[in-house]
Amino acid sequence: MKIGLKAGERLFLNGAVIRAERKTSIELLNDAVFLLEAHILQPEDATTPLRQLYFILQTVIMDPASAPTVQDMFHLVLGSVRGAFSSKEVLDQLNEVENLARSERWFEAMKIVRGLYPVEANLMVAEKRNEVQAGRSVPSVSAGHKYRQGPLLAVV
Repeated sequence: MKIGLKAGERLFLNGAVIRAERKTSIELLNDAVFLLEAHILQPEDATTPLRQLYFILQTVIMDPASAPTVQDMFHLVLGSVRGAFSSKEVLDQLNEVENLARSERWFEAMKIVRGLYPVEANLMVAEKRNEVQAGRSVPSVSAGHKYRQGPLLAVV
């Protein structure tokens, strides 16, 4: 597998952090667990149930030494995330995420979770709209802040 890196870009490879000094490509000749910097979610951006789950999955890749503890947390948080959704589509995808995690296919699990972000956003907008129509007060969102809805889970 060939990976292209831009100057200054980081690659997390089997727990090591590699920074490209200039534009380069790396060819992986065997199986390795890696994560490109572009796929990394910062802790302050883990503001929804699915983003928190994604953050935990990425931690397993970035810090393999903490994997056993983080895996336990993943299963605990996955249960909470499931409780935040009633959509069959989302729940089916979360089951697939769990299966991939049990097989230690972390990046594939992350891709599914990331693919669910638009569904989660649409559900949050619909819930906000329903609250406004029902005349309930909705917290205002000031510039630069993200709307937070649903259970906020502990970020690792």
